[in-house]
Amino acid sequence: MELLKVHFAKQEALMSHANAALTPRARLRVAQLVVDQHVPIVEVAARFQCSWPTVKRWAARYAAGQAMTDRSSRPHSMPAKTCPATTKRIVALRLRKRLGPVQLAALTGVAPSTAHRVLVRCRLNRLSHVDRATGEPVRRYEHPHPGAMLHVDVKKLGNIPDGGGWRYVGRRQGRHNRQSTPGKPKNVHYNPKMGHAFVHTVIDDHSRVAYAEVHDDETAATATAVLRRAVAWFAARGIPTQRVLSDNGPAYRSHVWRDLCAELAIKHTRTRPYRPQTNGKIERFHRTLADGWGYARCYASEDERRAALPAWLHEYNHHRPHTACGNKPPITRLTNLSGQYT
Repeated sequence: MELLKVHFAKQEALMSHANAALTPRARLRVAQLVVDQHVPIVEVAARFQCSWPTVKRWAARYAAGQAMTDRSSRPHSMPAKTCPATTKRIVALRLRKRLGPVQLAALTGVAPSTAHRVLVRCRLNRLSHVDRATGEPVRRYEHPHPGAMLHVDVKKLGNIPDGGGWRYVGRRQGRHNRQSTPGKPKNVHYNPKMGHAFVHTVIDDHSRVAYAEVHDDETAATATAVLRRAVAWFAARGIPTQRVLSDNGPAYRSHVWRDLCAELAIKHTRTRPYRPQTNGKIERFHRTLADGWGYARCYASEDERRAALPAWLHEYNHHRPHTACGNKPPITRLTNLSGQYT
């Protein structure tokens, strides 16, 4: 009986509908009154405002040791269900040829609606669920705890001239702003070279908490300094770093980077060449970074945009809902902020 109580507490939210008279917890109370306390069925029905057959049904299930949740409406047998061989062929054709339900139906001899239901059941109804390079289903992974892996990468953005960039002021005014920005070298056409801003980003794989710095280069010295500060930043929030994942950029193949990882006792792993999907979490973060900060509004200068980065990072980590975190901010996944577990 005690096991049933625990089970009903977990299944409270799984009642039939919003207007159900008796939730699983109330059903348990009804059954206990009848079976354990021997209260008359009619009196219990009047107290809970339900019919006596309902009370009798839940009391009988409780006495038999059955669950108080709704039983599944799935039939015991399904003669018209698509056979496993047809299902396997539909999935194989989908992965190999990337065909739609109509084409799959013509090749397998089933209705297009049946082919679509098979794809939905196998989570292949959208081509975005299939890897474009290999045709295999996209395999998503997430490390079990914060600090198990940090993703690192660099996002390259063009510097903004004084007065605003062409994205907001137009190309003509943008060229004028480039010409009037002081202190910039000229190229062979006597046009000012605005240069680039290199955003060094570090993301925790489990929590999606992000750390970023803007620099004027992406050298090994800069990348290693960013990693050292990022590891200290995460450690201050109770996240010891165990592993780091990067691409095959020159900075991450350098001896300086190797020596720093050895000094910090961090295992370094690089992605397969020409395979950015492996580091997809930080690649997707760069898109969010560009939309939410890099090109979010008209900045009057590059210094103004760089000054706005810390505020945006705080918004991203502490307030912006993240779908991978159950529509909660990434910071909510850090369970050791006070250091009580380490």
